[in-house]
Amino acid sequence: MDIESIYKKANAYLEGHFLLSSGNHSRYYLQSAKVLENPRVAGELAVELAKQIKLAGIQADCVCAPALGGILAGYELARALNIRSIFTERVDGVMTLRRGFEVKKDEKFIICEDIITTGGSALESAKAIAQMGGKIVAFAALANRGFCARVNSGKKAKPNCQLPYDIPFFALADFEFEIFSPDNCPMCKFGSVAVKPGSRGN
Repeated sequence: MDIESIYKKANAYLEGHFLLSSGNHSRYYLQSAKVLENPRVAGELAVELAKQIKLAGIQADCVCAPALGGILAGYELARALNIRSIFTERVDGVMTLRRGFEVKKDEKFIICEDIITTGGSALESAKAIAQMGGKIVAFAALANRGFCARVNSGKKAKPNCQLPYDIPFFALADFEFEIFSPDNCPMCKFGSVAVKPGSRGN
């Protein structure tokens, strides 16, 4: 699948001056919500992701996604794998399992995001599941920002990747955008103001 074309067709491959959750700036931003608002496309992407996971011999009982961005991707991946879907959410800044969701001891989980950047939120969800006795067998995302090494990409993880190296990470494509610190941002130097388009902004 041509993931870049799918994002561009959905007007989800944004170009401008963006403030990232990390505090850094970028000329480009992936807005997966625009892709996932089409159920047919969301389902097709999840089926493709599920194929990778099945080919690797990964077996899981449930998909867990960090709210808010990962919920739709996680749900569709669970549908494609014919397993259960749950999500974690932040309570007082801590990723937590709520709403009556349960984790059985040694139950196998895939942690799924729409986009993995450094993997921080995914790792928080994984820790919440592990604390309740679950076992993390894989991480997954529709898109990888290139900091973490996905299965079969042939690329190495960068130092700021937070995902554990001993658990496989699956994604459909890599998007390696140049990122700038606020004090070294060329757009800022020309007077442009960074906007925050993600789920924690608008």
